[in-house]
Amino acid sequence: MQPIGERAVVLGASMGGLLAARVLADAYERVTVVERDQLPPPGGQRRGVPQGRHAHGLLMRGYQAIEELFPGLTGELVARGAMHGDMQVTVRWYNDGLCLRQAPSDLPGLLVSRPLLEGHVRRRLLDLPNVEVVERCDVAGLAATDDRRRVTGVRVLRRADGSAEEVLAADLVVDATGRGSRGPVWLEALGYQPPDEEHVRIGVTYMTRLYRRRPDHLDGDLGALVAATGDRRGAFMLALEDDRWIVTLIGYLGERPPADPDGFVAYAARLPVPAVHQVIADAEPLGEPVPARFPSSLRRRYERLDRFPEGYLAVGDAICSFNPVFGQGMTVAALEALALRRCLGEGSGRLAHRFFRRAAALLDVPWDIAVGADLRFPEVQGRRGAKVRLVNAYLARLHPAAHHDPVVGRAFLRVVNLLDRPERLLAPAVALRVLAGGRRRPGPEGRMPPLLPGDHRPLSHTGA
Repeated sequence: MQPIGERAVVLGASMGGLLAARVLADAYERVTVVERDQLPPPGGQRRGVPQGRHAHGLLMRGYQAIEELFPGLTGELVARGAMHGDMQVTVRWYNDGLCLRQAPSDLPGLLVSRPLLEGHVRRRLLDLPNVEVVERCDVAGLAATDDRRRVTGVRVLRRADGSAEEVLAADLVVDATGRGSRGPVWLEALGYQPPDEEHVRIGVTYMTRLYRRRPDHLDGDLGALVAATGDRRGAFMLALEDDRWIVTLIGYLGERPPADPDGFVAYAARLPVPAVHQVIADAEPLGEPVPARFPSSLRRRYERLDRFPEGYLAVGDAICSFNPVFGQGMTVAALEALALRRCLGEGSGRLAHRFFRRAAALLDVPWDIAVGADLRFPEVQGRRGAKVRLVNAYLARLHPAAHHDPVVGRAFLRVVNLLDRPERLLAPAVALRVLAGGRRRPGPEGRMPPLLPGDHRPLSHTGA
């Protein structure tokens, strides 16, 4: 791609910012990433990402997109101990207390800690000769032309003795500062209308603890994901590098996992299925439980604005911040980066307008998946139209069918991993199986059905 500008500035070295910077490096002569934190080495916890201490999911579509942006990254992560295997064989997916039937599929998955993934993406990005990062630097606002039709840079203050505010000139400023973005305030300061915001208040509380992983845990499986049911409790337990489990207990709408170690284990015993508790009841803990809270899903409707300055746009959580239970954030950030690359290939004119429209189209599906699932809880406020009611009623039939039928389970996993649109679950080849399988009696207490003949559970991270 021929450069379309001299310099782009990215605000925030989040995953969204790093992935956006990667595509900007092909379109601008120079890319500067402005970050408020001191950046750690790969695998180190970044201060500004407290959620990095909790379980993270990288959906298959995101895994594909990141590999497209950084070829060979998966191999590098596996060499560092990341888990790579068939997500329908090696991970137990529990919905409504029922385990999705495990069977071989075409769905490879990658299990890796957020710090290790982000650190390797950052290292690969900074290997590019035209990319630099400015650390320990605060953003004070945008700089613009006198008529305020174009953003010309960003006002920053380096966190060092004697530093004065300065302007980093840029042809494009990309806001990747997360859900706390000051973008709406900056727009108002320039005389523009801020975007409308949609909130779905879910009151999620996390509590996470690391444990030593043994080969006999879960019969060698690499994870258990327990979706919250009517008791508002759920959990993620995922294998990580360095022979560890990361166990995140989840409570909705005021249900709070305890912070004390004994209470943590007791909470796991009250989950809809016993898989997580059976592991952590006698596993070696590696540190104390760590809390986090997520009050609401948030979507900023930038695509609906009639007026917007040239030279500025937002990406990632600055546009849309999902309920983290669904693990969509990093995947959506990667898909937005690919959308931005397509927009840059068409030139710089009305870039934000074109990007926000494309981003809105790709956000619709994961937003509907997350919000629709949250609206199953009567306490969650939101519009329950006919579509939401019908989809949730259909899923109530689908989960018992997926407990017995691996074809239904595979179709469900392809949708939640953003490979297929939700409408694919209504295709006759799937719907007939759902209607037939949804009437079958599930195993006792949602017990995992036996593997099909010839199936296996890899015991190491080298399984494919």
